[in-house]
Amino acid sequence: MAENYDVIIIGSGPGGYIAAIRSAQLGFKTAIVEREHLAGICSNWGCIPTKALLRSAEIFHYAEHAKSYGLTLEGTIKPDLKGIVDRSRGIAQRMNNGVGFLMKKNKVDVIWGEAKLTKPGEIVVGKSSKKPMEPMGPIPKGTKGEGTYTAKHIVIATGARPRALPGIEPDGKLIWTYFEAMVPQEMPKSLLVMGSGAIGIEFASFYRTMGVDVTVVEIMPQIMPVEDVEISTWAKKQLEKQGMKILLETKVTKVEKGANAVTATVEGKDGKTQKITADRMISAVGVQCNTENLGLETIGVKIDRGAIVIDEFCRTNVPGIYAIGDVAGPPMLAHKAEHEAVICMEKIAGLHVHPMDKLKIPGCTYCSPQVASVGLTEAKAKEQGKDIRVGRFQFVANGKAVALGEDQGLVKTIFDKKTGQLLGAHMVGAEVTELIQGFVVAMNLETTEEELMHTIFPHPTLSETMKESVLDAYGRVLNA
Repeated sequence: MAENYDVIIIGSGPGGYIAAIRSAQLGFKTAIVEREHLAGICSNWGCIPTKALLRSAEIFHYAEHAKSYGLTLEGTIKPDLKGIVDRSRGIAQRMNNGVGFLMKKNKVDVIWGEAKLTKPGEIVVGKSSKKPMEPMGPIPKGTKGEGTYTAKHIVIATGARPRALPGIEPDGKLIWTYFEAMVPQEMPKSLLVMGSGAIGIEFASFYRTMGVDVTVVEIMPQIMPVEDVEISTWAKKQLEKQGMKILLETKVTKVEKGANAVTATVEGKDGKTQKITADRMISAVGVQCNTENLGLETIGVKIDRGAIVIDEFCRTNVPGIYAIGDVAGPPMLAHKAEHEAVICMEKIAGLHVHPMDKLKIPGCTYCSPQVASVGLTEAKAKEQGKDIRVGRFQFVANGKAVALGEDQGLVKTIFDKKTGQLLGAHMVGAEVTELIQGFVVAMNLETTEEELMHTIFPHPTLSETMKESVLDAYGRVLNA
């Protein structure tokens, strides 16, 4: 006989486990179905362990440049690849364990296996096609398994996986996805990165800092194509100063595999081709939604361009079926998934809920220098016919940045000239992924330029660059 719940969530990534917690908080009998590892890609293979790798690279960089800070380190500074990878995987394990604890704390049942919708309100959980918890350890105690389960509300939070281009499919040995790039057995001497979105450029930055000869190939006219072109251009110059080679408006047309290297044929916008040989290649050309084998076609859930179609409250076209996170389409960000999870659960509970404004979702890229943004780019604002004011302030004029030895950065703010509304903020430089939230809060509160100008920012901090950028937009900059 089927076991009944109020809410069942399929997938335990950032969207799924947050949905489960909020569901339980609202008094619903809740279960979450997972086939591979609690906490999903973000904590196990994405957001968190990649930042651990980048932190190791950052420390290595500082050690190599200790003399710049008046320090002398004796002996040769060498990266311990196994130690770096082990640290990253240990942090992933910690995050994984943490989600398991949260499920237990909130009395959320964990069902282990692969879920398939048989009809609205019913799923059948079968044996997982994945190795349980690979590579994180055994299935947690107290979990449930195969069987039929029912719920009035079923939330799909199955995430996404790396996209593969025909003829250039990752093989796990010579052509990597982010999975293999995160756990290299040995450090390659050279690396070709196909794609310069957040994933591609973060790995390019990590490996370059570790001394690898890195070439990035991007089909668009700028790296990190979703970013403001001025910020992207600034970041590109800094990455090239570090020795990274970046080819724009260029595509990989063919890859030949050798015994322990790949040779890629790349074509520029002028049609000219060249061959690049590298020890390894990372395919970072985006992700695709995990919509297969869920029974969506059986019950008639609408899919558009590979993503489940939802309304502003995460409802699909089938009553009682919802979707959140990457599987529901871009922007494919963990914090977007978490916010959708809360919206979805609170709407189910009958609470007054505000739909998510995607223009107020920040984006962060953790390369060196970091890049962060929220709202409209200058180009988008102009496309929309807005009369704008633009402010800029460079880190080189900020005392804290100079003291840190991190004086290469830029803050750019975009305002509506008539109303003073902050339309967008774009940053490149040290710790901007931590600073951007100040602008996100300001936008969410509909703060004007006048209110930002009268806000007191502490000194000395990097955050002062934010205020100076606002002042610059109105001809009142003080420190430049």
